[in-house]
Amino acid sequence: MLSINEIINKYWGYESFKGLQEPIINAVLEQQDVLALLPTGSGKSLCFQVPTMAFEGMCIVVSPLIALMKDQVSNLQKRGINAIALNSSLSQKNVIQVLDNAILGHYKFLYVSPERLENSLFKNYIADCKVDLIAVDEAHCISQWGYDFRPPYSKIAQLRALFPATPIIALTASATKLVQDDIVKNLQLKSPKIFQQSFERPQLSYSVFKVESKINKLIEIFNNVKGSGIVYCKNRKQTSYVAELLNLQNIVADYYHAGLSQDLRNQKQESWIKNEIRVLVCTNAFGMGIDKPDVRVVVHYDAPDCLENYYQEAGRAGRDDKKAYAVLLHDNIDMKVFEELSEIRYPSIAEIRKVYQALANYLQLPIGIGEGSYYDFDLIDFVKKFKLDSQLVLHVLKTLEQEEHISFNEQIFVPAKVEVLVDKNILQHIETTHPTVEKTLKTLLRSYAGILNNEIAVSEKQLAKVSHQSLEKINDDLKQLKQLGIIQYHAKKETPQIYFINNRADVNSLHINHESYFKRKKAFEKRLSQFLKYIGEQHQCRAKMIADYFNAPTNKDCGICDNCLSKKKTSISKKELEFITEAIKNSLSEKPKLITTVVKELKQINKVKLLEVVSFLQDQNIIQVNPEHKLLLSSKIKNI
Repeated sequence: MLSINEIINKYWGYESFKGLQEPIINAVLEQQDVLALLPTGSGKSLCFQVPTMAFEGMCIVVSPLIALMKDQVSNLQKRGINAIALNSSLSQKNVIQVLDNAILGHYKFLYVSPERLENSLFKNYIADCKVDLIAVDEAHCISQWGYDFRPPYSKIAQLRALFPATPIIALTASATKLVQDDIVKNLQLKSPKIFQQSFERPQLSYSVFKVESKINKLIEIFNNVKGSGIVYCKNRKQTSYVAELLNLQNIVADYYHAGLSQDLRNQKQESWIKNEIRVLVCTNAFGMGIDKPDVRVVVHYDAPDCLENYYQEAGRAGRDDKKAYAVLLHDNIDMKVFEELSEIRYPSIAEIRKVYQALANYLQLPIGIGEGSYYDFDLIDFVKKFKLDSQLVLHVLKTLEQEEHISFNEQIFVPAKVEVLVDKNILQHIETTHPTVEKTLKTLLRSYAGILNNEIAVSEKQLAKVSHQSLEKINDDLKQLKQLGIIQYHAKKETPQIYFINNRADVNSLHINHESYFKRKKAFEKRLSQFLKYIGEQHQCRAKMIADYFNAPTNKDCGICDNCLSKKKTSISKKELEFITEAIKNSLSEKPKLITTVVKELKQINKVKLLEVVSFLQDQNIIQVNPEHKLLLSSKIKNI
């Protein structure tokens, strides 16, 4: 058996491991359950891929995103490792074929969505497989107190019942202590070894700017920082608008969002990775699993709603360990939006019922029907017909997912599927009976082995390329061949889908767990409050704030964020520090005071230096802030 160092060199070409990879891998090899908290870009996937290559059996990888599964499977296959993903593009016949092969030991990695674990067919087959490791990616999704709760993750523990002796490794880039505890409990991890890598990114500079004009600041940033960049916007319309304005300033940019076709998204992503496009302006639909280490700057044109999302997205800059920047822009309008965000994200129960009823009407779905069925769903058409706000609808759909009534997939891509239904004797006469479609049929038979009496996923674009015909001609020919009864043909599908987990309910009896719903709302408000504190902070080191939030405190300032650089510009001598400290203590000796009051009283002291010392004294726990937002000396607390 190869050692782990030989494995990583043979398959990945690396000479050594980085960070906590090696101790995590060794813990898995010792059959221990593991919770790995590793920052974005630290090579999480190797922590389960390397030990699997040392095991005899295979690894089941549970992942929430089809795109992420496809990327990892493709990367493994390029390295000569047998891996496959069970996703919605496969027919039941293909799924059974994959599971049969899994039982025979054909795969080292089987990627599945958490929803797949509820499928009885899957459970029956997988029980006969030799599974030596279960890997749970994006494990924070299991916690309803986290920022990305996905109910199907709660079903993962069923794998523990099927494979009680098989170790589980849970991986996430961002989880607070509360979420970590939830992961351990809900995955039924047995005395897990917990690894938490430092959140320090020595070459990544965090900055926050309050601006009058975001676009002017954005242009300034890309004129000053050379190299590749990502700009995150809150909606699709904004992405194309910002990209257009950047192009007008000769900054080569393009836009990306979930509403574009799969082919177009792939094309834009590839152009950006190859540096043919310098800046990609996108919604948060972009970024997960993208392997581009030379991103020099990530700008949030619109702020996300929590520090977890911000940290993950900002962390896509500088993965090559060279100098990089994470910049967040905000203005007065953003602050007003944040004030209303909780009510927008968590609509009233009455609004949830209203949208659910509209959805049933739109899909023409009677009460008691729909369980286990998929329906095409055009969000833009829906909101126009029922005069609804698109953001409200999206948040209601998210709630209905979390309450396990439906699932909504906005980035669906199901490739075209073809099965030849007739025998070879009939096929030989096609040239004379139907000459117009002969070329397409011959290309189909040559390109896809096993297509006779087997449903195979095909690419219309590839067929057009190989046969030197237009894509339109290929599509027309496939439709004609279907009408003739020669093939079974399902055209590719990219329309967003709604899946009904349960039958459509009467709107008045639609079950919403009020207690859990309002607890999730409170948890959201707490995360938002902490993120707003990060945005508004003008003195404390930003990298330090992030580390504190994720329960990985550090005493060291990064020295390169906007606040640390500001400190350097207004460096305070030891003598000044002692003088200002004494002045602040005297001001607070009688009673707690608002910071504005202290600034007025000590107007003879430079305001920037005064605020810097106040922040320093708070860090040293010499002064504190009471519930009325007033400063008070810590030594006075006992006397209050």
